[in-house]
Amino acid sequence: MDLSVFRENPATSFLVSEFDRLAKKIAELKQLVSSDHEVGVLAEVEIKELITMQDSLIEQMKLVVNRRATTDATAPTDPEAIILEIRAGAGGEESALFASELAEMYRRYASTRGWTFGLVSESKTELGGYKEAVFEVRGAAVYRDLRHELGVHRIQRVPATEKQGRLHTSTASVAVLPLLEHAPLTINPTDLEITFSRSGGAGGQNVNKVETAVRIVHGPSGIVVRCQSERSQSRNRDKAMSILVSKLAELKELNAASEQAASRRSQIGTAARSEKIRTYNLPQDRVTDHRLKQSWPQAEKILAGALDPIVKELHSVDKS
Repeated sequence: MDLSVFRENPATSFLVSEFDRLAKKIAELKQLVSSDHEVGVLAEVEIKELITMQDSLIEQMKLVVNRRATTDATAPTDPEAIILEIRAGAGGEESALFASELAEMYRRYASTRGWTFGLVSESKTELGGYKEAVFEVRGAAVYRDLRHELGVHRIQRVPATEKQGRLHTSTASVAVLPLLEHAPLTINPTDLEITFSRSGGAGGQNVNKVETAVRIVHGPSGIVVRCQSERSQSRNRDKAMSILVSKLAELKELNAASEQAASRRSQIGTAARSEKIRTYNLPQDRVTDHRLKQSWPQAEKILAGALDPIVKELHSVDKS
């Protein structure tokens, strides 16, 4: 495929660099396939995974170009409210704990920026990690500065429960979409399945006794939205509808970018280790962003919310 249009666009330059890196790796693996049959079988599996990753990068390039063109034409300012979704990936319980640490990292970073950071819904493990968590973040430039967090994050460390001192790798995926509370979309009420339940966890006596939590399923797209953060059923329903509208708008944009990107799940991917955008290596005390090919020291500090250097670098690359 001709990538010249993306190579010439500063907004997609780091995606093209990642595409080229994968192409080089694919070429190396193909040499293994031809020289060693036993190793070649495993290499062929990895080649297929890398090609899938390349396809995903192409879709991201198209989406970036399409979104930038749309923004330049119709939106002089960036959205100041987003939905931030974090899901555990590969690594079992350790992955769920990492997902909760990412949520805390973004919460603390939001605090330093003066943004509001509120829980929309969550699903926790027995040890307190997040299987899945959804947050609403509001503030100036919040979408501009957090949209590059979209992708798979990877952590490498020795868990406290690891008796032999072995290094473990776990992943969690992050999705970011602008919250479109007044988007020009018409939703057919008959396409919606709305159910109510009791909210779990903190929130006062009412939250556990009354069915305030809302779950909305949009039949045609299969999108499911939950909201349990508000004290009243009606407010949870309104917020859930806003999120649904935002997801449907994002889905429409993905479809416009490419017919193959027919599902918003392309943002999340499979949360496999190989789809990483950033690695937090605690033994080596560094954080590496693989799109920028740059590393920063003090990994624990970054996980504690000191994201500014990475966010600024990503923003400068996108702006250049």
